[in-house]
This record gives sequence, C-alpha cells and structure tokens, in this order.
Amino acid sequence: MATQEIYIRNATETEARGPFNTQQVADLAEAGQVTADTLVYDASTEQWVAINANADLMAVIFPEKKKLALKAKEIKTLNKTDDNAKPITVNDMLDAAEGKTDDTKGKSDPAIAMMRAARVGMIGAIVAFVAAAAGEILPATEALLSMDPAKLLAQPLVLLGLIDLAFAALLGLGMSTLYQFVRFRAALGLGLVGFMFYAQGMPIHLIAAVIGSVGLYLCTVAVQMPVALAAALAAVGGMGYLSWLMIST
Repeated sequence: MATQEIYIRNATETEARGPFNTQQVADLAEAGQVTADTLVYDASTEQWVAINANADLMAVIFPEKKKLALKAKEIKTLNKTDDNAKPITVNDMLDAAEGKTDDTKGKSDPAIAMMRAARVGMIGAIVAFVAAAAGEILPATEALLSMDPAKLLAQPLVLLGLIDLAFAALLGLGMSTLYQFVRFRAALGLGLVGFMFYAQGMPIHLIAAVIGSVGLYLCTVAVQMPVALAAALAAVGGMGYLSWLMIST
C-alpha cells in the first residue's frame, strides 16, 4: 500500500493528479486538499471510485483519531462554593501559620518560631537589667539621694545601675536596635565588673556576674526557643543572685 501509485481527481475535474503514494495522499487530506469523496483511479477495474469506497485506502488516508474525554467524576471546580464549609477566620489562618491545625501540624512557620524566641530573649534581658539595677542602686540609695559627689564616687556602680534601668525601659518599648549596646554591657559585666569582684576576692559575686552577663548576651542573639529560655534563665538568675548578694552584704 505504501508503494502504490495513486492518481486522484475531483468529480468535477477531467485531469488527474499524481502519481502519489498513500502517505502523500494522507498529507493532502490533512491539509484539506483531499476529501473522502475525492476520486482515485482503481487500476483493477479501470474506473474512478471515491476514496470512501475503498475501506483499506480510507483507513490509511483518514485514520480515526482517538478522542480525548474527561470522566465526569475527575472534573473538579476549584472555585465552587461549598455550602457546608466552615468560614475561615483570622484565628484559623494564624493557627495554620503556627502549625496548630491538623493539616499544618509539624509545619509551623520558622519565622514565627524565631520571633517568639526573640521575644523571650528580650523579656529575659529586661528582667535581668531590672534585677542588676536593683543590686547596683539600692545599696547606694543614701548617696544617690544626697547627691554628694564624694559619696557617689564611693559607689561607682550607681551610674551602671542607672544605665541598666534605661536599657530596661527602652527594651520594654521594643527597641531591639539597642542590642549592640546590650552586648557591650554584657561584655562590661564580664570584664570590668568581673575583674572588680575578682580583685576584691569575691568569687561568688564573680560567678554570678559571669553567668548573668553570658545569659544577657545570649538573650540578644538567640533565635531558637530552647536557647532563648536558657539564656533568659541564666541572665535573670545570675543578675538576680548578684543583686541579692550586693544588697545583703
């Protein structure tokens, strides 16, 4: 069939075209130049017959094309309103972002977890500053109220206490941009204040100052909840215990 020489013409024509092979005639049919009513010359009968009269030729030139169809049950309308669906609220969206729903459990937004850890770190730093200021200012209350320069010079930690109170107030207003100064304050607690306790032979004070200062520093960098909690406990515990030691002695 592929090597068969085919001559074609329309019923209204007197001149034939060809010879063509079946693939060429099929290409012409694809281009719309040949129809099922187009005449082909049948050498066996020496007559012109329509292509649709020859089943084999018809199958080659006009092959049946598979029709694509979608099953009704597979068609889904995405924007179709479900009358039984529960309306989505803002709380639902927040719960989904935090991984509290059945569909999002274990898939909480990392950014939200980091924000919570940072919040815990900030609260720990605020409480630690208040505790530190208490131990630095309360023992020198008399000198502070008298505003006597000689008495104030004898209590060098008063100025540090006032700075710590200012840090606590500003952090309470959400000014996390002060963290670089908070880290400097933590380094000061490790360095200058720690050396002062070391020189005076006060090892317990020194240990409390180191723990509190390290915790204070970590409060400004922690982005994971376990680290933030540990840092807050160290900062508050260390500074609180140091203040208790300074007030009671």
